[in-house]
Amino acid sequence: MMNRRTFIVGASTLFAVARIVQAQQAKPPRIGVLLTVDLERTQTQLRQELRGLGYVEGQNVRFDFRLVPPGQGDRLPDLAAELVRLKVDVILAQFTPAATAAKAATTAIPIVMAPAGNPIETGLIASLAHPGGNVTGVAGVASELGGKSVQLMREMIPSARRMAALLNAKDPFAKPLLEQILLAARLVALEIHPVRVSGREELEAAFSQMTKERIEAVIVQPSLPTKRAAELALKHHLPTVSLPRWFAEEGGLMAYGWDAVNIVHQVATYVDRILKGAKPADLPVEQPTKFELVINRTTAKALNLTIPNSLLLRADHFID
Repeated sequence: MMNRRTFIVGASTLFAVARIVQAQQAKPPRIGVLLTVDLERTQTQLRQELRGLGYVEGQNVRFDFRLVPPGQGDRLPDLAAELVRLKVDVILAQFTPAATAAKAATTAIPIVMAPAGNPIETGLIASLAHPGGNVTGVAGVASELGGKSVQLMREMIPSARRMAALLNAKDPFAKPLLEQILLAARLVALEIHPVRVSGREELEAAFSQMTKERIEAVIVQPSLPTKRAAELALKHHLPTVSLPRWFAEEGGLMAYGWDAVNIVHQVATYVDRILKGAKPADLPVEQPTKFELVINRTTAKALNLTIPNSLLLRADHFID
């Protein structure tokens, strides 16, 4: 028969355990964010989207942002491992190299692609409907947009015959992107010259070589240092196109890709569902639903280009 002292000790132990469980439950979740582009706007949008879902930084959620600027991809594995050591509850990974590094660092922590290009071909997921493992999120249809970039540049410069694809040698997404560029180029009788660089320090030599080879336009892979690429393109008088809107804002001639605001909204929804208990393997991967064409008219003027009326009418935004 239980005596009074045993009852009190037992009750005290249960109370202590209950307090520990309650404290653990009250601990705000940590969201690790692995960025490859230093965009304050992206961070602000993410905070706003999650606030709309009830997550307020400093109250019931904590962010751990880690930035690897384009061209410094070698740091990604270390920063991904750091987020794992911090025991974050979910990792948001911007672009394929970041998602690949996060997946290599953990098989337990959920990873949300924000976005990642062609995740099936690069081995991040098994399929869009059933991603499997610990990775889900948004699949950027960027390789197909590489083909669209060829068409847009040909429309901008109908006389062009030699175009370069400036690729990130360390990004596995470079392969499917180049395949789509080559496919589109064959349809319009364009020569494509692949130019692979491993980082920022190789860009100057790459643009100098493209000038010597009489390249007339350049498609820039977005995981490269896009701002530096845009600067060098102007210096060498080369029209450029890339996927993210910020490329045109940085001085590139054109950008055609997914709507960044809509991507952040999609990503925030994944985070919310995961923090409420959903497993990444059970969350189908989405694709962007909104795209935009951005043209930098100041750059066009500097390059002595007249923007065709067809592109003027189709553009969603202009940079002046």
